[in-house]
Amino acid sequence: MRLPHLVLAVLMIPVMAALVVAGGRALKSGEATVAVEQIDPSADTVSQPGTDGVPEEPATSAIAAPPPPAASPHSRAIDPQVVAPPELPSKELERVEPRAPLSKLALAMPPKPKMPDDWKGTKLFQPVAPAAGLIEAKGYSVAVSGVDIVGQDETCTSDGKSWPCGVRARTAFRAFLRGRAVVCAVPPEGGRDLIAADCRIGKQDVGRWLVENGWARAAKGGPYVEVGEKARSERKGIFGSAPSLSGVPSMPAARAPAPQAPGSILEEVGGILKPADQPTPSE
Repeated sequence: MRLPHLVLAVLMIPVMAALVVAGGRALKSGEATVAVEQIDPSADTVSQPGTDGVPEEPATSAIAAPPPPAASPHSRAIDPQVVAPPELPSKELERVEPRAPLSKLALAMPPKPKMPDDWKGTKLFQPVAPAAGLIEAKGYSVAVSGVDIVGQDETCTSDGKSWPCGVRARTAFRAFLRGRAVVCAVPPEGGRDLIAADCRIGKQDVGRWLVENGWARAAKGGPYVEVGEKARSERKGIFGSAPSLSGVPSMPAARAPAPQAPGSILEEVGGILKPADQPTPSE
């Protein structure tokens, strides 16, 4: 029985090869049609009684692939590598004025930077007072707020006499500072322009001291207006009379000029310099 089976297997090889070749040719065909069996609903697939015939096969039709959608009349090809400029009208562009702000909030200035909660001011070491109410230290130039600075070249008139009250006020302010560190409400880092700020030495308010002692005028609407009026009524500082110089010792008298040194150490006899004695040579 093995020999017939072997002969049958050998005969089936060419048949299978032919079927494979025929299937490959069918796949390579470029036709895009698909054969679909279409069943006619009007046809009765069940055989009527009394008929011996087999029902006819339904008709088949080839349905072609749907055509690609037509391009829109307003569409255009877009190249992702090219940026096309927008279409501009033929007339020239006209620049118009900007619109007015919608509200007053648009005109508001930016808020000032907030200081830390534990910030108590900036210490300015070794302060220098160019004038009463003006402090320079650590690169800052601070005008004590609440007072009007008394310039060093300012003069005051009292009882018909003019005296340099600006220099006197500066001297009194320097004596008050005495090189002590001043704590002013200036930012730790910032510009080096003139800054108006509150300053204190320890717990003593610098601006109040200046106005209270009459070495500065209270600014209008400031916190030291009442103190300034009291100092003016009591004629303190620059509001008082010229300082008395009676207790100051007078300038000492000029001394006689020192004798003029001779032009030569040699003795002059009859207008002729006498030669110096020569030492006796030792034997």
